[in-house]
Amino acid sequence: MKQVQLFLAFLRVGLLGYGGGPSSIPLVHKEVVAKYKWMNDDEFADVLALGNTLPGPIATKMAGYIGFRVAGVAGMINAVFASITPTILLMIILLTSLSNFKNLDWVNGMTKAVVPVVAVMLATLTWDFFKKSKDSLGLKAASLIIIASIVLLEFVHMHPAILIGSLLIVAVLRKDKKETVEKSTDRGVGM
Repeated sequence: MKQVQLFLAFLRVGLLGYGGGPSSIPLVHKEVVAKYKWMNDDEFADVLALGNTLPGPIATKMAGYIGFRVAGVAGMINAVFASITPTILLMIILLTSLSNFKNLDWVNGMTKAVVPVVAVMLATLTWDFFKKSKDSLGLKAASLIIIASIVLLEFVHMHPAILIGSLLIVAVLRKDKKETVEKSTDRGVGM
């Protein structure tokens, strides 16, 4: 049953994720967290951060990881196949017929009309991530990281993978430092 659910979840993402990887992230979130509850919001955010640090399309990386986590290697293959199948089929169909329709007004209008919908989906996901960041880090720390990220990504033109990788390293180092302090405190209390 999980294989069927995985296939249907990522098939829907592949069918409705118009506009590429970033537009499919809210759809993956809806399927994985809200509908099937294979992950919670924090785990999904971790997978998204990890996926952004690796090369290649985000939708297939997330499908592969989530599929593996839910149902092993077979689940990984199933989820990736389900997420790419609609694209493959649409590319075959569209490439053979698009040259006949590409200059029609309704085709141009359709592609332009989808952009605001994708923007709203991304804004909704961004707001959800901001609320979770505020809850876990506090408003001041979350705002500082957001502002620094905007400056580094938009004005310094730092690659997102470098920023995400740096934040992951800082988080690991802070966790290790915190664990070391807790262990030394526990030893002092036990004496």
